[in-house]
Amino acid sequence: MPNSAVRAEASARDAIAAARAGTGLRVGGLTRLTTIDFPGRLAAVVFCQGCPWRCSYCHNPELLDANAPTPWDWAQVLAFLHTRRGLLDGVVFSGGEPTLQTALPEALQAVRALGFATALHTGGMYPERLAAVLPQLDWVGLDIKAPLHCHDVLTSTPGSGARARESLRLLLASNTGLECRTTWHSGLFTENQLLALADELMECGVQHWVLQAHRSPLGESAEISLPLQRTLSGKFQSFRLR
Repeated sequence: MPNSAVRAEASARDAIAAARAGTGLRVGGLTRLTTIDFPGRLAAVVFCQGCPWRCSYCHNPELLDANAPTPWDWAQVLAFLHTRRGLLDGVVFSGGEPTLQTALPEALQAVRALGFATALHTGGMYPERLAAVLPQLDWVGLDIKAPLHCHDVLTSTPGSGARARESLRLLLASNTGLECRTTWHSGLFTENQLLALADELMECGVQHWVLQAHRSPLGESAEISLPLQRTLSGKFQSFRLR
């Protein structure tokens, strides 16, 4: 076995042993295979427990409470990932909000030691923590919840809009792959405000934007007209409706 492979194997064993010795990342869920959460890669998704924001449309409310019991421990997750080397390309840290947890940098390091590319789904609520882990990330999906003037209302958190914009600035200045996403229906903010948000993101230099149609608890999706889709699509290198 080449020396580099021996070192990688030793690093992987050390990472699993370290996770067993400590508490590690608090994991609220695990998706073993996804083709849509990390563009261009087959990946697993680690759902991190806890989020300080309280968005009205949150689709993972069971992950909000940082102190809730969790079904996985981090050593179990690493052991699973160890068996998927050569089968998966990457690992996504989602949530909840991954940057809430101080164990995230160590978790990213452990996953990279196993040979996986790394991705992060974040609301951008801790820009200083995001900056610290950017060198360990290959791709980030950043949620821009709303126009700045109504962002804090939507998240029920003062200052959240400014923090998300600072995280966006950091990501645009980095070499990390970036996709911005926004969940929308007219009850959250108006169509004109959505268009203004698109202009804001375009002027900042965002190239990839995904608009996610809000779904009600009954599964009904917000209607986004074809003219609106065409207008938004013309503002970005890549625009998708999800």
